[in-house]
Amino acid sequence: MCQMKRIVIFASGSGTNAENLITFFHNRDNASVIQVLTNNPHAKVIERCNKLNVSCLSFNRTALYKTDHVLGVLKIVRPDLIVLAGFLWKFPKTILNAFPNKVINIHPALLPKYGGKGMYGMHVHNAVIANNEKESGITIHYVNEHYDEGAVIFQAKCDVLPSDLAKDVASKIHELEMEHFPEVVNTLLKN
Repeated sequence: MCQMKRIVIFASGSGTNAENLITFFHNRDNASVIQVLTNNPHAKVIERCNKLNVSCLSFNRTALYKTDHVLGVLKIVRPDLIVLAGFLWKFPKTILNAFPNKVINIHPALLPKYGGKGMYGMHVHNAVIANNEKESGITIHYVNEHYDEGAVIFQAKCDVLPSDLAKDVASKIHELEMEHFPEVVNTLLKN
């Protein structure tokens, strides 16, 4: 019998990817989401976690960057994988060092295109449209000390039509996230 793997999610916003992961791993015998952490005390992810009966804690910049509060929580819950799902702050080196090769992120573009500071959500989709890209997609990658520069684990693509608006691209990206993110996380935990 394999030991149950423990997933911790960091999120900043609505939490659709967090909810998708929690639901996917609910009642599985190989892994479960044991904790969600957010830097936004008003994030919709908190509501989603309450509804799904998963612990969600919010923290501020001091707790993440100037003290070991967030690191302390992680050391207590001992995650096998830390998943950034719409988490917008740069991830601290102290946590990356404490959990080497155990922190991943999902990005709403085909990295290395449209990555880096300030490139998230609609900012990415607007840039894709402005540059008349023919395709976009998602990238799941390891997190290092630089925004969106960690080793790529998985990419999935979608077409961008000449008639598409940024909101259309956002919708296609969301579908890719919902379809692939849980499966990629599951595969990583099995390997």
